[in-house]
Amino acid sequence: MIIAERKPLPEVLGMLDGSNEILVLGCRSCTAICLAGGEKESKALCEALALHSELKGKGWKVETLTVERACEREFLDPLVGFSGTVVSMACGVGAQVVQDICPDARTVPGVNTSNMGAPEGIGAFMEKCAGCGDCILHLTAGICPIARCAKSLMNGPCGGSQNGRCEVSPDLPCAWDQIVRTLERQGRTELLAVNIPPRDWRPSRNGGPRRIVNPEAAAGEAQRAWREGR
Repeated sequence: MIIAERKPLPEVLGMLDGSNEILVLGCRSCTAICLAGGEKESKALCEALALHSELKGKGWKVETLTVERACEREFLDPLVGFSGTVVSMACGVGAQVVQDICPDARTVPGVNTSNMGAPEGIGAFMEKCAGCGDCILHLTAGICPIARCAKSLMNGPCGGSQNGRCEVSPDLPCAWDQIVRTLERQGRTELLAVNIPPRDWRPSRNGGPRRIVNPEAAAGEAQRAWREGR
């Protein structure tokens, strides 16, 4: 899932100069799970903004709405035609889809989108995937060295790894120590002899915004459009 964290209130307030009508938009998907932008957090921010408006005489009209997924247009119908300021508590993807839906609105982020990760405990999350577009987890025991090694090394640990910990921080496990130990436990250490070549970064972000089209879904939609005379 996408991991995010709430922006400090002063930073959000600094983005609202000139606003009159403000909608705090929450998302029940990723940012809700990581306790950054769900219904509870959105209501709390809405109340804080309303209080600030009252104390400072801003005259803001502040409301909140939480949708199932802010990154899918079908859930954003209530926003069509809105032209005020949207404080998006969704990830950066959701914020941009909101702007697409509401071209006359001013969309500002209420959270900082960090990474793709997973929960590790109550309120704790760890990055797991860098979205490189060319997955090699079959060679690295299901552990991504690009996202989980501080240096994104592809063929073993660096010289700074000590006692299974990364030299960047003693709190950070060495990804390659985890890879080696997992392969040893599984009896698949022959994979350590496989030389992983330098990355072809073209499928990653280096080639610009990425677009994936599922041909089966696209063909099905084209067929439906033909039947309906669209």
